Amino acid sequence: MPMQIKICGVSTPEAIAAAAEAGATHIGLVHFAKSPRHVDLERAAALRRAVPESVKMVVLVVNPGGLTLANIAETLRPDVIQFHGSEPPEALFAVKKRFGIEVWKALPAHSRASLDESAIYDGLADRLLFDAPAPEGSALPGGRGEAFDWAILKDYPHRSPWALAGGLTPGNVALAIRATGADFLDVSSGVESAPGVKDVDKIAAFCKAALNA
Repeated sequence: MPMQIKICGVSTPEAIAAAAEAGATHIGLVHFAKSPRHVDLERAAALRRAVPESVKMVVLVVNPGGLTLANIAETLRPDVIQFHGSEPPEALFAVKKRFGIEVWKALPAHSRASLDESAIYDGLADRLLFDAPAPEGSALPGGRGEAFDWAILKDYPHRSPWALAGGLTPGNVALAIRATGADFLDVSSGVESAPGVKDVDKIAAFCKAALNA
């Protein structure tokens, strides 16, 4: 299928416009206070209005409460809610049932066994995102610019739609695609000039490299 690209952690209309122009299919907003990419709901609502209809908007959350989820669903009306914490499968099912919103689950990938363990989300998460494991005690579950061993994904018999995340850059994305067979890419820090600051030239370079791989 055609390559899909999510530019995650955007915080300005300029970054959204650059991503859409470059061919990104998804824009990610981070609603997690500990992240340098965090946007509050008021700011997120303004950014939501800047997202073209041709691009889907994803809101990333980490172990959110029910009120937070309700506010996101009702205020932002995102296309997708991406869970990046320790949320169990039943939590994703509850969100889909209550709000009718597509749900994704980000998971640490450190071995083929960890990929096998992701089966508990089959049929509940609409997409799994495989990311580099966070260091023990880290407050941030992702967005650290670290890659994992892509070889564990090679020829893996995935049961759910999936995406590759973690440590992707304009310079290595073509290699990552060849190594994993990924047709959905999720990038954040790899297209930044500083933590939380998106670089429009890097966004354009990343999308070009991915789409031409």
